[in-house]
Amino acid sequence: MLYYLLYQVLARIDGLSFLRVFRYPSMRILAAAITALLLSFLIGPWFIERLRSRQIGQQIRDDGPKTHKKKAGTPTMGGALILFCLVVSVLLWCDLSNRFVLLALGVSVAFGAIGFADDYAKVTKKNTKGIPGKLRLLLEFLIAGGAMAYLFMSDTMPPELRTHLQLPFTNFYEVSPDLSAWLYIVFGAFVVVGTANAVNLTDGLDGLAIGPTIINAGTFLVFAYLAGVETTILTRSGGEQSLAQYLHIAHIPGVVELAVFCAALFGAGIGFLWYNTYPASVFMGDVGSLSLGGALGMLAVLTKNELVLTLVGGLFVIEALSVFIQVGSFKTRGKRVFKMAPIHHHFELKGWEEPKIIVRFWLISILFALLALGTLKLR
Repeated sequence: MLYYLLYQVLARIDGLSFLRVFRYPSMRILAAAITALLLSFLIGPWFIERLRSRQIGQQIRDDGPKTHKKKAGTPTMGGALILFCLVVSVLLWCDLSNRFVLLALGVSVAFGAIGFADDYAKVTKKNTKGIPGKLRLLLEFLIAGGAMAYLFMSDTMPPELRTHLQLPFTNFYEVSPDLSAWLYIVFGAFVVVGTANAVNLTDGLDGLAIGPTIINAGTFLVFAYLAGVETTILTRSGGEQSLAQYLHIAHIPGVVELAVFCAALFGAGIGFLWYNTYPASVFMGDVGSLSLGGALGMLAVLTKNELVLTLVGGLFVIEALSVFIQVGSFKTRGKRVFKMAPIHHHFELKGWEEPKIIVRFWLISILFALLALGTLKLR
């Protein structure tokens, strides 16, 4: 809205032409991050107090680490704060005619609604079960599948890119496997739903999930900007290439607008971390973890980094795999591999202090992000 007002309306008035600077994504990237961050700081205390006054407190698993008992009653559903700041910042600073932005925002809000329903059920029933898991997965796949179908059937993504996969460490213009339409729709839906639930599994300690989410948002900001920016460079032969073609990654017209979305996500995440860092004043709940995971999954699909996501979100992958390994081992051998899954609880039961686990997992996430960024040059 501000993008339209400042650039499309006021910038055309004599003496206000300097407002044309907002046509550039780089300027709006800064504005979106700052807006989301300031919104978090301004309304965060009021929001947390409202949760506390309404007794919307966290329910603690009976089979969880004993140290978590003291967290019972801490305000939850704080992810609604992240989602609100994200949505407001995106509406203010993004080009709302851009379908990439609308798809990412729509899936984020829809997954947030599922998480809200799950959190609300937990709070009202005073237990940790929420809505049935199968129903939740069904809703997630319907939303993600609908987004993938629209992406394929509309002209949002260029036809030559829609069903192609971008492989890490390879030249996209030489090696890019082509999936069939329906196979890609199913694959894309699995990427989004899998990412959402991996973030949800990671959300078990104060600040553990939001830290890597911030790192992932910053990484996808770089990917979206490089894939979509129209800047050209001169080649040795004297010709011109887009920055994406120079880096041998898919050039996707219009996807640069997602960099502004990523900046808003980055700013909202940092703002929430202010309240969620150990010891947490508020938990994000499923409304936060599912919406954030859905956003990251969509960013991976829309920037053609579906496979690179396993590197960018390497920590989320480890957390999800630890659950699969634990369940699989117990069902087939009757033995547990870890003291408790997800794996962050394993280290808790080994005697690691919660802040140590959180910071070390953040460092691992940073390492994965750097490896993912390294794929841009190692092709």
